[in-house]
Amino acid sequence: MKVYIKNKFWSIGGGSSVVNENKEPVFEVKGRIFSITRVKYVCDLEGNRLFKIRNRWFNWFIHKAYIYDSNKHKIATVKDKWFNVNQEYFVMGYKDEIKIQGKFFGLTTQILKNGEVIGTIRRQITFINDAFELEANEQDMPFLIALVIAIDNICDKRTKLEIFRI
Repeated sequence: MKVYIKNKFWSIGGGSSVVNENKEPVFEVKGRIFSITRVKYVCDLEGNRLFKIRNRWFNWFIHKAYIYDSNKHKIATVKDKWFNVNQEYFVMGYKDEIKIQGKFFGLTTQILKNGEVIGTIRRQITFINDAFELEANEQDMPFLIALVIAIDNICDKRTKLEIFRI
């Protein structure tokens, strides 16, 4: 199954659209209006929250985002490295070993679960907002969408910090 995740150009809370190959909505990503930690929710089409994603409130050098399930239990922590030149991200605390292979903002990145490829992220080149193509099994799709949103949140947070340093 392929889905396309595109950050909305004009969204008060920072939501994203998630559509299939036929441009039909399959999931919703909703953001909070005022959120220092960039809280976002992956929801099904009925509006039921499947995952909550939020950044760590205070980051010095290593940026983190947390993924919570619908019962508000933290199921994974996504983090980068201190000097993240290779754009590497690590997933910790999840029930299975998750590894992101390749540069997230490169053209193609693979997601491995226990050593097997379960998803492929392809960056869509746009000048206005971030857009990704995610290919994975339907059963893994909601968590992988949450993972893409978490990494994108970390990247956005790091970029804003670098702008403020200049």
